[in-house]
Amino acid sequence: MFPPRLALPPTISHLLAHPPLPIHSTTVSGWIRSIRKQKNLAFAVITDGSAPQGLQVVFLKGLDLQKLTNGASVRVTGRLVQSPGSGQSHELLVDQADAGRVAVLGECNPDTYPIQKQELSIEHLRDNVHLRARTSHIAAMLRLRDRLQRQINSWFEEQGFCYANTPVITGNDAEGAGEAFRLAMVESQHPASASATPPAEFFSRPAFLTVSHQLHLEALATAISRVYTLSPCFRAEKSMTGRHLAEFWMLEAEWAFPADNGVHGVCDLTEALLKETTAPLLDSPDLRVLWKDGDAHKLKTLSDAVNSEKPWARMSYSEAIEELSKIHPSQNFVHTPVWGHALQSEHERWLAETLVGGPVFVTDYPASLKPFYMRLNSDERTVACFDLLVPHVGELIGGSVREERVELLSKKMEDVPGSEWYLDLRKYGGAPHAGFGMGFERLISWVSGVDNIRECIPMPRWAGRMLL
Repeated sequence: MFPPRLALPPTISHLLAHPPLPIHSTTVSGWIRSIRKQKNLAFAVITDGSAPQGLQVVFLKGLDLQKLTNGASVRVTGRLVQSPGSGQSHELLVDQADAGRVAVLGECNPDTYPIQKQELSIEHLRDNVHLRARTSHIAAMLRLRDRLQRQINSWFEEQGFCYANTPVITGNDAEGAGEAFRLAMVESQHPASASATPPAEFFSRPAFLTVSHQLHLEALATAISRVYTLSPCFRAEKSMTGRHLAEFWMLEAEWAFPADNGVHGVCDLTEALLKETTAPLLDSPDLRVLWKDGDAHKLKTLSDAVNSEKPWARMSYSEAIEELSKIHPSQNFVHTPVWGHALQSEHERWLAETLVGGPVFVTDYPASLKPFYMRLNSDERTVACFDLLVPHVGELIGGSVREERVELLSKKMEDVPGSEWYLDLRKYGGAPHAGFGMGFERLISWVSGVDNIRECIPMPRWAGRMLL
């Protein structure tokens, strides 16, 4: 039986999970992924995107299959029977009695179709980003994003968090890095409405696409004590590495009244989140597709980490610098590790991949390296924060205990314009609180083994590149 109350016809995924009796006719709609035509029969694999494997369709002798080509959209009616071959549990059998129910809904010219059956380069697929979701690899990534997002939403609901819709247009720069996209009005080209003077600011002040939803979440967390969002963020950084995008999705959470163990309580929460949401997905069919030609050692490292009952490794920034300094003469890093300087990507990956061999929390960075909102430690040199570093990705999550002491925060924000509202959150019933942010595409990269996050988002944007 199908799940109750289906509002649309069953998908291929539904049919394979709940196959009807072969005495009944079954209709399948989708796209032809591949087709082999022989003298007396033909085999086609039809997919509708709901399952990685698709459905094999066997066309018996006497059917006109001329317009059935790779990429064409079709609607086919036949009998769903158990497959005698290996590789699939069921197949759709179509004979002459069903001839009138083989319909080509959209033809596809095999000579010009950009998504051919042979292996396609990453650059070719990026150039055809509007079609690349038709490949099994990108389709598996999209379904993984969906499942992981559902897992995350369920986890936060169980923990008593409320999902919040925070604004994308903002006047704040939460990171203070100055890498924001500024909004500007487009003047009308119609002569009757054209202005002789430049337009004023639409919001009476400069407006930007948000680089982080943290500050708005902090405001909400003073009333709804546990809030989170998974929303788009934008950064105008011109980095061309496989770890940066101009538009990406960020999972961010803020909560009041955190555990008494400071930044380590924030680490505990993020570790529980990652373990409990990713471990159930490791044996999913989509991950098998994504890891099919992947590095077995990388997969084992991931599996060991998310299934481990032991806490992940933790070290302070000072301890990390000490370890990096010891190995620097033989490792010959491009950037010399120095206390007070930011950890570079090569440092982060060495710590996670070589020193620890798994995820590692690096805590208590120098205050000079971090934004104003992080709580100053008692040594007055470092702040109660962490970066979670994972193998083959580097930094995955950044989080901290937030500074709730009005006097200290006021001094930090003397040069931050329009900060009165942020100080009000502390002046009027302020409470201890904490939070973190995680790039969702980096999480997809770690879980799927896909090295470049441009292949971890449906339609990537980066400096100099936006095809649609």
